[in-house]
Amino acid sequence: MSRLKLTAEIVDAAVLGGCVLGGGGGGSMDEGRKMALLAVNLSSPELIDIEDIDENSILINVAAVGAPSARDAYAEPVHYLRAVELVNKVSDIKVGGIITNEAGGLATVNGWLQAAMLGIPVVDAPCNGRAHPTGIMGAMGLHKNKDYKSIQAAVGGSKEKATFTEVVAMGSVEKASAVVRAAAVQAGGLVSVARNPVSCRYAKDNAALGAIKQAINLGQEMIKAIERGSKAVINTACDYLKGELIVSGTIEKVYLESTGGFDVGKVILEKDYEITFWNEYMTLEKSGERLATFPDLIMTLDADTGIPVTSAEIRERQKIAVLKAEKEKIKLGAGLHDPELFYACEKAVGKKIIDYVF
Repeated sequence: MSRLKLTAEIVDAAVLGGCVLGGGGGGSMDEGRKMALLAVNLSSPELIDIEDIDENSILINVAAVGAPSARDAYAEPVHYLRAVELVNKVSDIKVGGIITNEAGGLATVNGWLQAAMLGIPVVDAPCNGRAHPTGIMGAMGLHKNKDYKSIQAAVGGSKEKATFTEVVAMGSVEKASAVVRAAAVQAGGLVSVARNPVSCRYAKDNAALGAIKQAINLGQEMIKAIERGSKAVINTACDYLKGELIVSGTIEKVYLESTGGFDVGKVILEKDYEITFWNEYMTLEKSGERLATFPDLIMTLDADTGIPVTSAEIRERQKIAVLKAEKEKIKLGAGLHDPELFYACEKAVGKKIIDYVF
C-alpha cells in the first residue's frame, strides 16, 4: 500500500510544484498554503494511490472556480467544506475519497481540508495534472455519457459585502458547469466547488493518476535548489519536467480583462515574445511563430527568485523566466483529450489551438 501522511513539511513542496504545474492558473500559493496548513494542523489527512481504495468507492471532485484576479473574489476554508456537505445532502451518497480537479498553488492541495474534516483520504487521481480553464475539461470525459447527471455545489462570496452565494446545480456536465461559473460571478469572482461523484473504477481509467506526487516531488527538488539561487530553481523545474527555458526577460505590457468568471488577456515580453491566457496560459509565440500550445505547460517564474508567478499575479516591468514542457511530460486526464473542448479556448484568446494539439 502507498500512503503518504500529509504534513506541514510537505505543504510548501506541494504548493510550489503545484503552482508550476498550474501553467498560469490553479490558484495562488498563499491561499493554498493557508488552507493546507489548516488541514494538517486539524488532523492527519493521508494521500493514497487509487489502487489502495475499493474500486466501488465514490470519489468527489473539489475545485475553485472563477477569475483569480477579481477584486471581490472571496472564499473561506469553510466554504470548501460546505460545498461537499451540499452534494452529500442532495445525492445521498457516501463519499469514500476526495480528488482535486487540477494542479495549482491552491488546486494541488484542494481537498486536504475536506479530507481532514471528514476523515477520508485524498486520492492521488486529479482530473488533470495541470490547470485548465473550464469545468468540462475537469470532468474526466463524463460529458460524453449522456445518462450521467452532474451534481455541482458552489459556495463563495462575502456576507459583509452581500455577495455570499450558495448554489446546487444538477443536469448535464455542461449546463451544471455553466451555472457554477455564473455563481462565481455573483459571488464576486470565485466559488468553492464540490462536484461530479464517480466510482473509483471510473477515475482509475480517466483521471491523471499520480499527479499530486508529481507536484510534491517537483516542489521538493525546487526547494533543494533555492540555496543555489534563482537560476538553479528555474533550471531544476525545467530539468524535472524535461522542459525548456524559452526566455528570460522583462514584461513590457499586460492586457487583462475579467469577464464571464474568467481572466483573459495576453503578456508581451521584450524580444517580441507573446503569451495569451484564459486563466491558464494558452499560447506562447515569438514574432508570430508558435512555440507552445495548451495543454503544453507554459509557465512564468520570477527571474530574481525562481518563484512561479500566475497569470493573475503577473505585472508590467517584472523580470520573468518562461518555461515550457510538452503535454506528454505531464499527467492529463480524459478531459484534455477531446478536441471539441478546445473550441472555447480558441474563441477566448483568438488563436488557433486545435490544429496545434491534435
